[in-house]
Amino acid sequence: MPIHLPEREQLDLFAEPRQGAPAPEADMPPETSTMGMKPKATVAPRETRQRKTGGGTPPPDAPTTGGGDGEGGGDDPTLQAEIRRRYLNYALSVITSRALPDVRDGLKPVQRRILYAMLNDEHLRPDTKYRKSAKVVGTVIGKYHPHGDTAVYDAMVRMAQDFSLRVPLVDGSGNFGSLDGDAPAAYRYTECRLAPPAMDLLRELDQDTVEMRANYDGTSEEPTVLPARFPNLLVNGSTGIAVGMATNIPPHNLGEVVKALIALAEKPSIPLFNLLTHIKGPDFPTGGQILNSKTELQEIYETGQGSVRLRGEYKLEERKRGGQDIVITSIPYALTKASVVERIAEVIVSRKLPHLVDVRDESTNDVRIVLEIKRDADPALVMAYLYKNTPLQLNFNVNLTCLVPGKDGAPPQPNRMGLKEVLQHFLDFRFEVTRKRFEHELRKLEERIHILEGFATIFDALDEVIKIIRKSDGKQDAAQKIMARFKLDEIQVEAILELKLYKLARLEILVIRQELEEKEKEAKRIRGILKDEDKMQKEVLGDLQAVAAQLDSKRRTKVGGVGEEQEFDADAFIVEEDANVVVTRDGWIKRVRELKDPSSTRTREGDEVIYVLPGSTKEKVIFFSNRGSAYVMKIVDIAATAGYGDPASKYFKFGDGEKIVYAMTLDPRAPIPETLLAITKRGFGLRFAMAAHTEITTRAGRRFAKPQEGDEVIGVAPCADADLIILATREAHVLTCKVEEIAKLEGPGRGVTVIKTDDDDAVIGFAIGGKGTVLAVEKGGKREDQTINPKEASARGGKGRQISKRVQLTLVPNPVVITAFSPAETPKGAN
Repeated sequence: MPIHLPEREQLDLFAEPRQGAPAPEADMPPETSTMGMKPKATVAPRETRQRKTGGGTPPPDAPTTGGGDGEGGGDDPTLQAEIRRRYLNYALSVITSRALPDVRDGLKPVQRRILYAMLNDEHLRPDTKYRKSAKVVGTVIGKYHPHGDTAVYDAMVRMAQDFSLRVPLVDGSGNFGSLDGDAPAAYRYTECRLAPPAMDLLRELDQDTVEMRANYDGTSEEPTVLPARFPNLLVNGSTGIAVGMATNIPPHNLGEVVKALIALAEKPSIPLFNLLTHIKGPDFPTGGQILNSKTELQEIYETGQGSVRLRGEYKLEERKRGGQDIVITSIPYALTKASVVERIAEVIVSRKLPHLVDVRDESTNDVRIVLEIKRDADPALVMAYLYKNTPLQLNFNVNLTCLVPGKDGAPPQPNRMGLKEVLQHFLDFRFEVTRKRFEHELRKLEERIHILEGFATIFDALDEVIKIIRKSDGKQDAAQKIMARFKLDEIQVEAILELKLYKLARLEILVIRQELEEKEKEAKRIRGILKDEDKMQKEVLGDLQAVAAQLDSKRRTKVGGVGEEQEFDADAFIVEEDANVVVTRDGWIKRVRELKDPSSTRTREGDEVIYVLPGSTKEKVIFFSNRGSAYVMKIVDIAATAGYGDPASKYFKFGDGEKIVYAMTLDPRAPIPETLLAITKRGFGLRFAMAAHTEITTRAGRRFAKPQEGDEVIGVAPCADADLIILATREAHVLTCKVEEIAKLEGPGRGVTVIKTDDDDAVIGFAIGGKGTVLAVEKGGKREDQTINPKEASARGGKGRQISKRVQLTLVPNPVVITAFSPAETPKGAN
């Protein structure tokens, strides 16, 4: 998906200026605009400065800006345009000069400048001695990259890490970091030089193959791109975040990419599917296994974006005393071993995976993380859990966005492309570089041939030439006479006059004539290549094959999925046992094995137990809150403790003032109702299906009701259509009606009015059941139970009957609610 930058509207992050505001200035070329530095400030007109500072009086004809913020100020169109211009300059600078790699050499500017400085300024070829990294960093930031030294050193360190790049470009000596996550040593302690693959990116620089441009201060030159002999963008990948866009390109196998380039060059119309017979998929330096199918990979490479599922590999080893160990032999790309081991250790400490006993990191140069498991444990099940709950499996989000050279010398443009487009751009670049290389070689050959032809002309008349020189009045006079006598030009005569005397020997003359013959033959061959596209293509592909033969290595990442494997099943790792979930009035939750007397369990001062919910550790429990949310979790996920437990807010994302108003177990041995009824403080009620709230929720829960502002749910209870409900308010109003009159909602809502309440009144409690069901209330400090009587039932929506005019009712505290199983199914530890 192309993203055009020259027109400022394409990246307009600010509103258009008001009518009459000055138009923004034209963009400066990215390579010469800011180079990541702050643009120079623009001085505003005098009257504008006066308005900004509030000083002075604007002239009578000054335009009125209008509007304002109510404090006498107004929008300044000059300031708005200036902010807009500066931010867009900054955005363009980040995109083109810092964050995105070039499709041709696959390098960001800082990487390109590091490699160029190491070759051109420090002469750190692969066969030279190492030099302090601090010297290289100083050269780079002093001559080419005027940014922080940390950014330059970090970029250089990454190019030296064989676990970050598939083909490292810098040969580092010292501590350049490790796969364990160790930070590299400071640049004053490390040394570096170019790695052999880097020379294939730099080799043709001195042959006029790429354009040079002035550095940031105009004191030197740097290449706009390196004449890369292999597709570094795909081989080493890249990652970066710009303004409004990003890139994330995975590394690939060099040999596979070269084969695809050759296939594309021989048949430009080749479909992507055929190219993928050569490129199997990403090839990460840390190995691993790609789970995507061929169809999924084809779609990713066609669109230039998608998700690659990557996991670490493992093998099984027999223990001497019996049983097996799981040995992890590779980890996903961009992870550290330390983080993986730490996450696995957290699983062991939290006892979420009882089958896993211990983890040890026995790695040397290769990854070797040993997992000790119980003898009866299934290794496939253990790995299925770890793939699901640790970074051993992750997604690499591919984004093939890079800078593409513009047409007719236009600046590079960011573009997200498919694999075939990336390969085609590199091929076109290699054809251009190879053509320029041959043109440079031909030009040098012709210059040498021209001089050699001058030598050949005068070799048969050496005595005459010597006589002319001896009779001349100097070098200039001799040159003029020799040019007139032998029809030579200044260049040829200059070479003749500079010729050493021993070159006049017969043997040396034969060598020069032989060189002339060879040079003419080579020049003829190069002219033939430049005129014939097939010969040019042969040369380009020959260079690619030579690089592949030198740098190719075996694929490290497996591709093609894993076939049949053990699916992750969270229940398989739970030790099944019966337990009791204890819920207190203040919302503290804990899990205990046995509970004979709820009053004996430990609670915080002033708190008390209101629910005891027995069930298997593999089953679930549900909590309903006064804000109309239901929270479902597994019983095993509640911390087992003999202490106070944990507040519900540890497990759920409770809002201010949110609390638990009802809880129930979802163990199938307990009676699970089909319908629940919720009543709010303002007298609204609603029925909802239990089936919609049986699946585990996130921390945010799942809504079952939406109380109005200032209202809240006071309770939830199971109900049946034939049941009656009795409600009581604080002002002693009592109403009995049929449950079936209360609407059953498919989704969360406010509900319908069950009992009308005054502004200063509120529902204090309710009870559901048949004849004789009691709602326990206190009137004037004395208990006065209200009993459901079908004869007293009325329609919902009224104010009910007032049982007292001056005394307010309060709800009698309910005893502890203990969910009961049938006697044959009562779990151990439940009352």
